[in-house]
Amino acid sequence: MSAAEEAQAWAGMVREFGEKRGVRYEPIGGLNPADAPPALCPGGTNRLTGKLDDEFWGASCDAEEREEGGLFKKAVLPGAVLVKAHMPDLASVVPIFNVESLEKNAEDIVQRHTSRRRVEFESLDFNKRFQATVPSDHDPIALRELFGPAFLDWVSTIDRDIDFGVSERQIYFLWRVRERTADEFELAIDAGGELFRRVRREMEEANVQPFPAGPWHAGLEPFPENPGYPPPTS
Repeated sequence: MSAAEEAQAWAGMVREFGEKRGVRYEPIGGLNPADAPPALCPGGTNRLTGKLDDEFWGASCDAEEREEGGLFKKAVLPGAVLVKAHMPDLASVVPIFNVESLEKNAEDIVQRHTSRRRVEFESLDFNKRFQATVPSDHDPIALRELFGPAFLDWVSTIDRDIDFGVSERQIYFLWRVRERTADEFELAIDAGGELFRRVRREMEEANVQPFPAGPWHAGLEPFPENPGYPPPTS
């Protein structure tokens, strides 16, 4: 299969996945209207938006794209799947943090994060696989206290190179694909959904009331006025 054929097959597979789960597919993700919530993954290739998994609303798109193929049959193909959701409630606790896989990025992480503060956890397995950082002017204690042993153990069992964190009041999850197949894509989306659900449980255990899962996490509706309560019906 040529690179162009593989790119076409990948796009078709993502579109079929979206149809199966009842979410919106766009070849290139656009912006929301000016009076609507910010769009997730704007400009992202093969964007899906909506209820991607059980109790998980968000958006996904291709990531770490690179050009492949011969001289006359080149195409841009993804090396990863990026999943995002709006989470202003989480950002109120830990405004910015990054967790990055050391298996793929060890040297690059050291070079890029000289101005950031590393956060180490009680899980040795987690610390061996990942580097968690916050900006140098942020207190790392909030992040260290947010993630309990069960969450750290679960993340450490994921058998892919992954990154996740919070930026611009959005949670992100990056899954680096081993193969461009429907099964691999579904694994990425399901893992992103599980991360979202587990983070919300960690917030609840830390006595932070998260918003109920809903279309506001995908940028399809404004957030409810109060966490834990649905928006008023008109």
